[in-house]
Amino acid sequence: MSDALGKGPGRALVAVYGLFALAAGARATVQILTRFGEAPLAYALSAFAALVYVLLTVALARGARRVALVALGIELAGVLVIGTVSLLDPAAFPDDTVWSGYGSGYLYIPLVLPLVGLYWLLRRR
Repeated sequence: MSDALGKGPGRALVAVYGLFALAAGARATVQILTRFGEAPLAYALSAFAALVYVLLTVALARGARRVALVALGIELAGVLVIGTVSLLDPAAFPDDTVWSGYGSGYLYIPLVLPLVGLYWLLRRR
């Protein structure tokens, strides 16, 4: 059963995820089309992050709680793993991803956003 996850204050969360989907997707598209050979892993991870953001935007807007929970888990794991690896082994990421440095290139919003999303979903039970 779906409920109104994207209603009321949840609309702001849907809007932010939509914005991040556009920003990460546009950045990854340009990087993949123009410089893929320079940092293929970083650019592919940015594209993957954009897909996760699109999935979250749609899931939250439609009230697909389970899909949103899984996607939020993937997002949080990605930010934590990629953020840690990018700090421990900077050579592995010659260019930034959305999640490298725990989202430092995006004002750490990628680190905070899944926590806000999880809070929103879990309090709406």
